[in-house]
Amino acid sequence: MTPTKIGVTNSLFAGHPVLRAALLERYPDSTFRDIPQRPTEDEMIAQLADRDGAIIGMEPVTERVLAALPNLKVIGKMGIGCDTLDFDALRKHKILFGYRAGTNRLAVAELTLCYMIAALRWVMPLNVAMRAGERPRMRLGKGLTGRTVGIHGCGNVGKEVVRLLKPFNCEILVYDIENYAEFYRENGVTPVSFDELIARSEVLTLHVPKTAATIDLYDAKVLARLRPDCVLINTCRGGIVNEDALTERLASNKLAAACFDVFGVEPATVDTLINLPTMLSSPHIGAATDEARIVMGMAAIDGLTENQLVRPGQTF
Repeated sequence: MTPTKIGVTNSLFAGHPVLRAALLERYPDSTFRDIPQRPTEDEMIAQLADRDGAIIGMEPVTERVLAALPNLKVIGKMGIGCDTLDFDALRKHKILFGYRAGTNRLAVAELTLCYMIAALRWVMPLNVAMRAGERPRMRLGKGLTGRTVGIHGCGNVGKEVVRLLKPFNCEILVYDIENYAEFYRENGVTPVSFDELIARSEVLTLHVPKTAATIDLYDAKVLARLRPDCVLINTCRGGIVNEDALTERLASNKLAAACFDVFGVEPATVDTLINLPTMLSSPHIGAATDEARIVMGMAAIDGLTENQLVRPGQTF
Protein backbone atom coordinates (compact mmCIF):
# COMPACT_ATOMS: atom_id res chain seq x y z
CA MET A 1 0.00 0.00 0.00
CA THR A 2 0.99 3.64 -0.43
CA PRO A 3 0.38 5.68 2.72
CA THR A 4 -0.75 9.29 2.62
CA LYS A 5 -0.59 10.48 6.23
CA ILE A 6 2.86 10.08 7.74
CA GLY A 7 3.90 10.58 11.35
CA VAL A 8 7.61 10.98 12.13
CA THR A 9 8.24 10.03 15.74
CA ASN A 10 12.03 10.31 15.51
CA SER A 11 13.33 13.78 16.39
CA LEU A 12 16.66 13.24 14.63
CA PHE A 13 14.81 12.80 11.34
CA ALA A 14 12.42 15.65 12.14
CA GLY A 15 15.27 18.03 12.94
CA HIS A 16 17.17 17.47 9.69
CA PRO A 17 16.08 20.01 7.05
CA VAL A 18 17.05 17.83 4.08
CA LEU A 19 15.06 14.85 5.33
CA ARG A 20 12.11 16.96 6.38
CA ALA A 21 11.90 18.60 2.96
CA ALA A 22 12.29 15.27 1.15
CA LEU A 23 9.44 13.70 3.11
CA LEU A 24 7.11 16.69 2.68
CA GLU A 25 7.74 16.67 -1.06
CA ARG A 26 6.47 13.08 -1.28
CA TYR A 27 3.96 13.21 1.59
CA PRO A 28 2.65 16.74 2.24
CA ASP A 29 0.41 15.47 5.05
CA SER A 30 3.22 14.63 7.48
CA THR A 31 3.60 15.40 11.17
CA PHE A 32 6.87 15.62 13.06
CA ARG A 33 8.00 15.15 16.65
CA ASP A 34 10.40 18.01 17.36
CA ILE A 35 10.95 17.21 21.04
CA PRO A 36 14.43 15.65 21.49
CA GLN A 37 13.41 13.17 24.19
CA ARG A 38 12.35 9.73 22.99
CA PRO A 39 8.53 9.49 23.09
CA THR A 40 6.66 7.29 25.51
CA GLU A 41 4.11 4.74 24.35
CA ASP A 42 1.31 7.22 25.10
CA GLU A 43 3.04 9.93 23.07
CA MET A 44 3.51 7.50 20.18
CA ILE A 45 -0.19 6.65 20.24
CA ALA A 46 -1.22 10.32 20.38
CA GLN A 47 0.95 11.38 17.44
CA LEU A 48 0.10 8.43 15.20
CA ALA A 49 -3.60 8.18 16.00
CA ASP A 50 -4.76 9.28 12.54
CA ARG A 51 -1.66 8.25 10.58
CA ASP A 52 -1.48 5.36 8.12
CA GLY A 53 2.33 5.47 7.90
CA ALA A 54 5.16 6.17 10.34
CA ILE A 55 8.88 6.80 10.30
CA ILE A 56 10.60 5.63 13.47
CA GLY A 57 14.06 5.37 14.94
CA MET A 58 14.48 3.72 18.34
CA GLU A 59 11.02 4.60 19.64
CA PRO A 60 8.88 1.93 21.36
CA VAL A 61 6.84 -0.05 18.83
CA THR A 62 5.03 -2.42 21.15
CA GLU A 63 1.85 -4.47 21.18
CA ARG A 64 0.17 -1.75 23.24
CA VAL A 65 1.14 0.95 20.76
CA LEU A 66 0.10 -0.99 17.67
CA ALA A 67 -3.17 -2.19 19.18
CA ALA A 68 -4.15 1.45 19.69
CA LEU A 69 -3.35 2.41 16.08
CA PRO A 70 -5.79 0.57 13.77
CA ASN A 71 -5.13 3.03 10.92
CA LEU A 72 -1.38 2.36 10.84
CA LYS A 73 -0.41 0.16 7.90
CA VAL A 74 3.30 0.71 7.27
CA ILE A 75 6.47 1.70 9.15
CA GLY A 76 9.72 2.96 7.65
CA LYS A 77 12.77 2.40 9.86
CA MET A 78 15.56 4.97 10.23
CA GLY A 79 18.83 3.34 11.28
CA ILE A 80 19.65 -0.29 11.91
CA GLY A 81 18.82 -0.93 15.57
CA CYS A 82 15.59 -2.89 16.03
CA ASP A 83 15.83 -3.44 19.80
CA THR A 84 12.60 -1.53 20.52
CA LEU A 85 10.40 -3.23 17.92
CA ASP A 86 8.01 -6.04 18.80
CA PHE A 87 8.12 -8.13 15.62
CA ASP A 88 5.40 -10.46 16.86
CA ALA A 89 3.12 -7.44 17.22
CA LEU A 90 4.02 -6.23 13.71
CA ARG A 91 3.02 -9.63 12.34
CA LYS A 92 -0.15 -9.78 14.41
CA HIS A 93 -1.37 -6.41 13.15
CA LYS A 94 -0.16 -7.06 9.59
CA ILE A 95 1.89 -3.88 9.47
CA LEU A 96 4.38 -3.62 6.62
CA PHE A 97 7.96 -2.87 7.64
CA GLY A 98 10.48 -1.01 5.48
CA TYR A 99 14.10 -1.54 6.47
CA ARG A 100 17.47 -1.23 4.74
CA ALA A 101 20.47 -2.87 6.37
CA GLY A 102 23.87 -1.22 6.61
CA THR A 103 22.87 2.39 6.11
CA ASN A 104 25.26 3.59 8.84
CA ARG A 105 28.09 1.15 8.16
CA LEU A 106 30.71 3.66 6.98
CA ALA A 107 30.12 6.09 9.83
CA VAL A 108 30.39 3.35 12.46
CA ALA A 109 33.45 1.81 10.79
CA GLU A 110 35.22 5.17 10.69
CA LEU A 111 34.59 5.71 14.40
CA THR A 112 35.94 2.21 15.05
CA LEU A 113 39.13 3.04 13.18
CA CYS A 114 39.43 6.30 15.10
CA TYR A 115 39.17 4.37 18.35
CA MET A 116 41.85 1.88 17.31
CA ILE A 117 44.47 4.52 16.66
CA ALA A 118 43.55 6.65 19.67
CA ALA A 119 43.79 3.70 22.07
CA LEU A 120 47.03 2.28 20.67
CA ARG A 121 48.70 5.71 20.94
CA TRP A 122 47.42 6.37 24.51
CA VAL A 123 45.57 9.49 23.38
CA MET A 124 42.95 9.27 26.14
CA PRO A 125 45.13 8.82 29.26
CA LEU A 126 47.63 11.40 28.02
CA ASN A 127 44.85 13.88 27.36
CA VAL A 128 43.39 13.23 30.82
CA ALA A 129 46.82 13.79 32.40
CA MET A 130 47.39 17.03 30.47
CA ARG A 131 43.96 18.35 31.45
CA ALA A 132 44.78 17.56 35.09
CA GLY A 133 47.97 19.63 34.88
CA GLU A 134 50.22 16.63 35.34
CA ARG A 135 52.59 17.62 32.48
CA PRO A 136 53.07 14.03 31.24
CA ARG A 137 56.12 13.11 29.25
CA MET A 138 56.17 11.03 26.09
CA ARG A 139 54.57 7.59 26.35
CA LEU A 140 55.48 4.83 23.95
CA GLY A 141 52.46 3.48 22.09
CA LYS A 142 51.87 1.07 19.23
CA GLY A 143 51.07 1.58 15.59
CA LEU A 144 47.98 0.11 14.00
CA THR A 145 50.00 -1.05 11.02
CA GLY A 146 50.77 -4.74 11.26
CA ARG A 147 48.63 -5.39 14.35
CA THR A 148 46.45 -8.47 14.75
CA VAL A 149 42.89 -7.14 14.65
CA GLY A 150 39.97 -9.33 15.64
CA ILE A 151 36.48 -8.58 14.36
CA HIS A 152 33.53 -10.21 16.09
CA GLY A 153 30.76 -9.99 13.53
CA CYS A 154 31.48 -9.49 9.83
CA GLY A 155 28.18 -8.12 8.60
CA ASN A 156 27.81 -4.71 7.00
CA VAL A 157 29.89 -2.78 9.54
CA GLY A 158 32.47 -5.53 10.01
CA LYS A 159 33.07 -5.71 6.26
CA GLU A 160 33.50 -1.94 6.13
CA VAL A 161 36.07 -2.12 8.94
CA VAL A 162 37.99 -4.70 6.89
CA ARG A 163 37.98 -2.34 3.92
CA LEU A 164 39.23 0.61 5.97
CA LEU A 165 42.02 -1.50 7.50
CA LYS A 166 43.54 -2.50 4.15
CA PRO A 167 46.19 0.28 4.08
CA PHE A 168 47.39 -0.79 7.53
CA ASN A 169 48.38 -4.33 6.51
CA CYS A 170 46.87 -5.86 9.62
CA GLU A 171 46.34 -9.54 10.18
CA ILE A 172 42.57 -9.67 10.38
CA LEU A 173 40.81 -12.44 12.28
CA VAL A 174 37.03 -12.79 12.11
CA TYR A 175 34.51 -14.77 14.07
CA ASP A 176 30.91 -14.84 12.86
CA ILE A 177 28.06 -17.33 13.03
CA GLU A 178 27.63 -16.73 9.28
CA ASN A 179 30.21 -17.95 6.79
CA TYR A 180 31.32 -15.19 4.43
CA ALA A 181 33.88 -17.43 2.75
CA GLU A 182 34.07 -15.53 -0.54
CA PHE A 183 34.52 -12.20 1.25
CA TYR A 184 37.22 -13.69 3.45
CA ARG A 185 39.13 -15.04 0.44
CA GLU A 186 38.87 -11.80 -1.51
CA ASN A 187 40.06 -9.66 1.41
CA GLY A 188 42.70 -11.85 3.02
CA VAL A 189 40.63 -12.35 6.19
CA THR A 190 41.14 -15.40 8.41
CA PRO A 191 37.99 -16.92 9.94
CA VAL A 192 38.69 -18.32 13.42
CA SER A 193 36.82 -19.76 16.37
CA PHE A 194 35.60 -17.52 19.16
CA ASP A 195 38.30 -18.93 21.44
CA GLU A 196 41.06 -18.09 18.97
CA LEU A 197 39.64 -14.61 18.38
CA ILE A 198 39.73 -13.93 22.11
CA ALA A 199 43.22 -15.35 22.58
CA ARG A 200 45.02 -13.67 19.67
CA SER A 201 43.47 -10.23 19.09
CA GLU A 202 45.62 -7.23 19.91
CA VAL A 203 42.66 -5.08 18.94
CA LEU A 204 39.20 -6.63 19.25
CA THR A 205 36.20 -4.81 17.81
CA LEU A 206 32.59 -5.93 18.27
CA HIS A 207 29.95 -5.70 15.53
CA VAL A 208 27.17 -8.05 16.58
CA PRO A 209 23.44 -7.50 17.20
CA LYS A 210 22.00 -7.46 20.69
CA THR A 211 20.23 -10.78 21.11
CA ALA A 212 19.67 -13.35 23.83
CA ALA A 213 22.88 -15.02 22.66
CA THR A 214 25.05 -11.89 22.87
CA ILE A 215 23.75 -10.13 25.99
CA ASP A 216 26.52 -10.26 28.62
CA LEU A 217 28.55 -12.49 26.30
CA TYR A 218 31.73 -10.69 27.30
CA ASP A 219 31.47 -11.43 30.99
CA ALA A 220 34.28 -11.61 33.55
CA LYS A 221 35.40 -15.06 32.37
CA VAL A 222 35.67 -14.03 28.71
CA LEU A 223 37.34 -10.70 29.51
CA ALA A 224 39.91 -12.56 31.61
CA ARG A 225 40.94 -14.51 28.50
CA LEU A 226 41.82 -11.40 26.50
CA ARG A 227 45.46 -10.47 26.11
CA PRO A 228 46.47 -7.91 28.76
CA ASP A 229 47.67 -5.62 25.96
CA CYS A 230 44.36 -5.91 24.07
CA VAL A 231 42.26 -2.91 23.08
CA LEU A 232 38.54 -3.75 23.27
CA ILE A 233 36.17 -1.70 21.11
CA ASN A 234 32.38 -1.75 21.18
CA THR A 235 30.41 0.34 18.69
CA CYS A 236 27.48 -2.05 18.27
CA ARG A 237 25.18 -2.33 21.30
CA GLY A 238 25.40 -1.89 25.05
CA GLY A 239 24.86 -4.87 27.31
CA ILE A 240 27.06 -7.20 25.26
CA VAL A 241 30.04 -6.48 27.52
CA ASN A 242 29.59 -6.74 31.29
CA GLU A 243 30.45 -3.23 32.44
CA ASP A 244 31.31 -4.18 36.03
CA ALA A 245 33.77 -6.80 34.81
CA LEU A 246 35.25 -4.37 32.31
CA THR A 247 35.73 -1.79 35.06
CA GLU A 248 37.68 -4.32 37.14
CA ARG A 249 39.90 -5.35 34.21
CA LEU A 250 40.79 -1.77 33.30
CA ALA A 251 41.23 -0.56 36.88
CA SER A 252 43.66 -3.39 37.63
CA ASN A 253 45.59 -2.81 34.37
CA LYS A 254 44.69 -6.27 33.08
CA LEU A 255 43.46 -4.77 29.82
CA ALA A 256 45.27 -2.06 27.89
CA ALA A 257 42.26 0.03 26.94
CA ALA A 258 38.59 0.00 26.04
CA CYS A 259 36.71 2.25 23.66
CA PHE A 260 32.92 2.23 23.89
CA ASP A 261 30.25 4.14 22.02
CA VAL A 262 27.40 2.15 23.56
CA PHE A 263 26.35 1.24 27.08
CA GLY A 264 23.75 -0.90 28.83
CA VAL A 265 21.93 2.23 29.98
CA GLU A 266 21.99 5.34 27.81
CA PRO A 267 22.79 8.08 28.50
CA ALA A 268 25.56 6.21 30.28
CA THR A 269 25.63 6.41 34.08
CA VAL A 270 28.58 4.13 34.85
CA ASP A 271 30.83 6.99 35.93
CA THR A 272 33.45 4.78 37.58
CA LEU A 273 34.06 3.07 34.25
CA ILE A 274 33.80 6.20 32.14
CA ASN A 275 36.29 8.10 34.30
CA LEU A 276 39.05 5.50 34.06
CA PRO A 277 41.94 7.00 32.06
CA THR A 278 42.17 3.98 29.76
CA MET A 279 38.47 4.14 28.93
CA LEU A 280 37.59 6.19 25.84
CA SER A 281 33.84 6.66 25.50
CA SER A 282 31.30 8.57 23.46
CA PRO A 283 27.50 8.90 23.71
CA HIS A 284 26.36 6.57 20.89
CA ILE A 285 27.66 8.71 18.04
CA GLY A 286 28.56 5.86 15.68
CA ALA A 287 25.96 6.86 13.09
CA ALA A 288 26.06 10.55 13.94
CA THR A 289 27.47 12.01 10.76
CA ASP A 290 25.50 14.26 8.48
CA GLU A 291 26.13 11.92 5.57
CA ALA A 292 24.94 8.84 7.44
CA ARG A 293 21.83 10.58 8.76
CA ILE A 294 20.74 11.52 5.25
CA VAL A 295 21.29 7.98 3.98
CA MET A 296 19.38 6.50 6.93
CA GLY A 297 16.55 8.99 6.63
CA MET A 298 16.11 8.52 2.89
CA ALA A 299 16.05 4.76 3.44
CA ALA A 300 13.22 5.27 5.95
CA ILE A 301 11.26 7.32 3.42
CA ASP A 302 11.79 4.63 0.80
CA GLY A 303 10.68 2.08 3.37
CA LEU A 304 7.17 3.49 3.28
CA THR A 305 6.74 1.92 -0.16
CA GLU A 306 9.61 -0.61 -0.30
CA ASN A 307 8.54 -2.91 2.50
CA GLN A 308 7.30 -6.34 3.47
CA LEU A 309 5.41 -8.23 6.11
CA VAL A 310 7.75 -9.47 8.83
CA ARG A 311 8.15 -13.23 8.64
CA PRO A 312 8.37 -15.55 11.66
CA GLY A 313 11.99 -15.79 12.76
CA GLN A 314 13.06 -12.87 10.59
CA THR A 315 15.81 -10.69 12.04
CA PHE A 316 17.21 -7.36 10.95
